[in-house]
Amino acid sequence: MNRHTIALPAGYRHTDAFTFHGRDADALAEQVDTDAGRIRKGVLLDSVPTVLDITLHADRAECVVASDGAAPIEAVHDALANMLGLRIDPAPFEQAVRDDPLFGPLVARQPGLRVIQSATVFEALTWAIIGQQINLPFAIALRRTFVKLAGRVHSSGLWCYPEAADVARLDIEQLTSRKFSGAKAETLLRFARLVADGALSLDRTADATGVSERLLAVKGIGPWTVNYALLRGWGYADCSLHGDVAVRNAIGRLRGTERPDMREAEAFLEAYRPHRTMAAAYLWASLNQPAG
Repeated sequence: MNRHTIALPAGYRHTDAFTFHGRDADALAEQVDTDAGRIRKGVLLDSVPTVLDITLHADRAECVVASDGAAPIEAVHDALANMLGLRIDPAPFEQAVRDDPLFGPLVARQPGLRVIQSATVFEALTWAIIGQQINLPFAIALRRTFVKLAGRVHSSGLWCYPEAADVARLDIEQLTSRKFSGAKAETLLRFARLVADGALSLDRTADATGVSERLLAVKGIGPWTVNYALLRGWGYADCSLHGDVAVRNAIGRLRGTERPDMREAEAFLEAYRPHRTMAAAYLWASLNQPAG
């Protein structure tokens, strides 16, 4: 068992992390206790079942890492940075839109909004594939099934989100018999097998253009999945989520117009380069705020 302390930026918003990691009410692979300021996450790191037990304080996160083996320390640090949303600094976007008539008021109401990420790039991509074009409760239910099929249980009892090799061993019938569409199941298995075989790299240091090209070459993976994965997995600061229905709804609501189509939304977001990831984050958050 290892302990790590990570300094948190001034004004760090605990709620962003609690909300993202607490989406599954069944708490299969994540447990969130907001009263205790605690997040427990199960994930396979280099095939080692690992639980990241994070307690958030005002100025720091104290993390206890319990692995059923020897998880690579680099992978642990990577996962913690992702889960705490420390890859994208919101300050440059906030400064850029301080006088913007649309985003300025949004930022003023929720300063310091963080883009929280999935623990691993593989988790982000598989979640994007699972959740595409279905409602959130159904997507969360499918994700739970996915974890039970391919993940493993940590010695503490918490399930661990799988890695590519675990998913690659599944048969398509194991997914389609549990409410996955044929297309979704095929894409998940195709993607996992490419990663497991080494044919598709999920290297975090790769440039966004190269990553996009490699992912778009995989049958079943389209622009929305790629941009969402760039945001939630790689933590790139300039992802255009113009294909996201919620983002487009938020743009229409913000402007007091009908929901724009994808081309119009893309043109709207273009004005906020190189901070389009934070623009999307604030647009998502705006849907939970009163209009006006």
